[in-house]
Amino acid sequence: MSTSPTLAGRTAVVTGSTSGIGAATAHHLARRGARVVVTGRDAGRGRTVAEAITTAGGSAVFVPGDLTAPPAVLRELAADWAAALDGRIDVLVHNAAICPPVDTVSLTDRDLEATLAVNVRAPQVLTAAIAPAMVEQGGGAIVVVGSWMASVGHAFVGLYSATKAAEAQLARSWAAEFGPRGVRVNTVAPGATRTPITAGDEDVVTRMTAGTPAGRPGTPDEVAAAIAWLASDEAAYVHGALIPVDGGITATR
Repeated sequence: MSTSPTLAGRTAVVTGSTSGIGAATAHHLARRGARVVVTGRDAGRGRTVAEAITTAGGSAVFVPGDLTAPPAVLRELAADWAAALDGRIDVLVHNAAICPPVDTVSLTDRDLEATLAVNVRAPQVLTAAIAPAMVEQGGGAIVVVGSWMASVGHAFVGLYSATKAAEAQLARSWAAEFGPRGVRVNTVAPGATRTPITAGDEDVVTRMTAGTPAGRPGTPDEVAAAIAWLASDEAAYVHGALIPVDGGITATR
């Protein structure tokens, strides 16, 4: 996909962008010309990502934020993001997620609440806070980062899979709600991807993808390229889509 300045003059927020797919997405959007807010809980990593983008010739700023916060605080965070971008957000990428690596019985109450908060409540509250302003300014793009796990059953990570399915359904509903008013909403569903979260499970990820058409795990850059394309005018006719970037695992499993 092109890395030409197809987002020149645009602004973007990528949640959970201090590492992994989120950080790669921030870099891709910046390379296309967008001014980017990097956001997450880890200030050290967030500033490192923003500085790397700036060093490479892009424009980025880090704004700390905790998506487990109550809705009122999330709305304040959305206002902070807009303020950092001179009052305008053109692209919103819902990337942040929590994935407790346990089965149903082992899931703690704390992990249950945090996963629902970050994976479902925060996207709902933030979209409600930001999408109307996108409509008023003449348009925008929202991209949800889903998961291939949302479409198949798993003995582990059942709650995570369910929240990713819920988020993809929210994206379809948002496409129907905001699309006629100029805001495109779509989902990218990564497969097994090499990120800092999966760094300790290299053998598992390798086995999981060995029988797929790609025959290997994905990379954050491969997912980020699809997200950046969906955020650009090159995807102007794409509304309510769910695009698997998963090496063919869901199509051939």
